[in-house]
Amino acid sequence: MPECRRGRLDCPAGLRTRSGWKEKRSVNMCKPGGATARLRLPCALIIPALNEAETIGQALRQIPAGLFSQVLVVDNGSHDSTAQIARSCGAQVVTEPRRGYGRACLAGLARLETGITAVAFMDGDLSDDPRDLERLVCTLSEGNWDLVIGSRVLGNAEPGSLTPIQRFGNWLTTRLIRWIWGATFTDLGPLRILSRNALRRLNLQDRDFGWNVEMQAKAASLGLRTTEIPVSYRRRRAGRSKISGTLQGSVRAGAKILWTVYRCWRSAPRGPASEASP
Repeated sequence: MPECRRGRLDCPAGLRTRSGWKEKRSVNMCKPGGATARLRLPCALIIPALNEAETIGQALRQIPAGLFSQVLVVDNGSHDSTAQIARSCGAQVVTEPRRGYGRACLAGLARLETGITAVAFMDGDLSDDPRDLERLVCTLSEGNWDLVIGSRVLGNAEPGSLTPIQRFGNWLTTRLIRWIWGATFTDLGPLRILSRNALRRLNLQDRDFGWNVEMQAKAASLGLRTTEIPVSYRRRRAGRSKISGTLQGSVRAGAKILWTVYRCWRSAPRGPASEASP
């Protein structure tokens, strides 16, 4: 994979934990090259991609060099050259022709190398900033967390990158999770990392738009140690969103997300999750 130029990346001054409190973290753990040079976790990155030929190459080139032991692009039935471009950039390409965000993620997980102990997820449309991955890895590696989510709400979301429907859906869903299980989240964003052990415990099943919310709802119900860090978010640089690109897509995704919360509630032990602190 082509090397990326990295500048200074500092850890956020405050981290939002499950209980809603923000606590200070030492910023020296993310000095230049810190997450790469001092990385204790062999990490993999999974990028589900559907017709992202215009952006996937640039997204891969912007990943901090040496940060991941394995980078997998899951081609979810693209009709363009997404897979070829990803291979040319050094990524391992996994083919999953059956459409569905969750299916793509599961296909990537099935191809993880044995030694991988943590897995990050990122979209391939350049809405996420790949440079934020280093802070995600840093936070998981240096902290005592099971799941770290990149929050677009706490971070810098470019005007127009989150539609009013997305913002309302985030607000409603995260409030439901807090009301049911007592866990505080601000976002359902795609940029995230979790330990492989947490993945085994979560036993994720959703094949479609409910993947992220299933991960967070189950993490809350199991009392996993979760936190958020602020991340950047941009408008798509090319193409159209598979979820928020149309009103119909947004409504379908919203309904699926709410159904997923309900399904997790029905299958989980009753009562709020006990607080866990690092």
